[in-house]
Amino acid sequence: MNESTLQRLKQRYDIIGNFEGLNRSLDIALQVAMTDLSVLIIGENGVGKEIFPHLIHDHSARKGKKYFAVNCGSIPEGTIDSELFGHEKGAFTGAIDSREGYFSVANGGTLFLDEVGELPLSTQARLLRVLETGEYIRVGSSEVKKTDVRIIAATNLNIPKAISEGRFRQDLYYRLNTIPIAIPSLRERGEDIVLLFRRFALEMSEKYHMLPVRLTEAAKQRLMNYSWPGNVRQLKNITENMSITSAEREITPEILDEYIPKETASTQIVAINHQNSAHSYENERDILYKILFDLRRDVTDLKRLVNEKRQNENSAAVTAVSALPPAVVESPNEFIRDEYVEDMSESLSINDLEKEAISKSLERHHGVRKDAAAELGISERTLYRKIKEYGLD
Repeated sequence: MNESTLQRLKQRYDIIGNFEGLNRSLDIALQVAMTDLSVLIIGENGVGKEIFPHLIHDHSARKGKKYFAVNCGSIPEGTIDSELFGHEKGAFTGAIDSREGYFSVANGGTLFLDEVGELPLSTQARLLRVLETGEYIRVGSSEVKKTDVRIIAATNLNIPKAISEGRFRQDLYYRLNTIPIAIPSLRERGEDIVLLFRRFALEMSEKYHMLPVRLTEAAKQRLMNYSWPGNVRQLKNITENMSITSAEREITPEILDEYIPKETASTQIVAINHQNSAHSYENERDILYKILFDLRRDVTDLKRLVNEKRQNENSAAVTAVSALPPAVVESPNEFIRDEYVEDMSESLSINDLEKEAISKSLERHHGVRKDAAAELGISERTLYRKIKEYGLD
């Protein structure tokens, strides 16, 4: 995407900032807009995920059709199926009339499912069927209906973790995650934080006819060093509060500290590491490599403990077997050889996965070992040793 197109896009959707990761997400959204592929938008609460479905719909062949946004987390579990797929009269208590669901009224258009990770498993199964066949059944009916809806989903949930805990269907994740778009958190965006503060302050100034609050240089640094667990939404709230209640128009770090909460342990459940380049996993295979890489370290530690115990046990076993006559066993180590051969085979397989994960991470970060080590969750020294071990120099 050229610079002029990017700036026009930002102006149209009121997007503030120049962070490379944000620009990359906008570029992906524009590229995927003209397709009918499913899109999964991933990011923490308050980062502005809701902008991207609008952008995608407005630049798609469906732009003249209906667009609906549904917050899956705000609809009670007992009524979510009715809301999405509709119901027949008398299907449940209170169903005094038949009702069309979102998949019916949005036919031909786009349906944005926000907080899709909050859907109950039974609804996930229904959603999977729509994605695969375009078919659905109203609650209380046996008639199969067809729909042509483009699905865009968003979540702040750690989906791989939810899958492992049985709270999210793996097959549905693969269907939704055709094109993933990762939205960077505010804490990663550096000077964009100051630009956003200035924008919110000017909006308050124009709305209430007052001088805008301004940050000293030290206050700017304080603002950029804060973790922003509530992201852009939190920054806007704090700026508006400060604009109204602060007696001073020049904001120093001391004044800023009165409005910014003290740092606490993060309660975010998102497990996405954008890094400096705002990397977003291109497909689920990369995510699995990362999970397997972490698992590899755990397995290695476990095997070390088990092998130490085995060595002690085998030492006693070899002594006992050596005492048997030659006709009973040809070699005192024959009893334990097969077990170690199997162990070596499994280790080779895991090593291949680890090598692949390291290779892909280095490729994504253009050979910058510091960034690759941070993404993989290991030290630079360990990464250097692994590179030598696997011949990845």
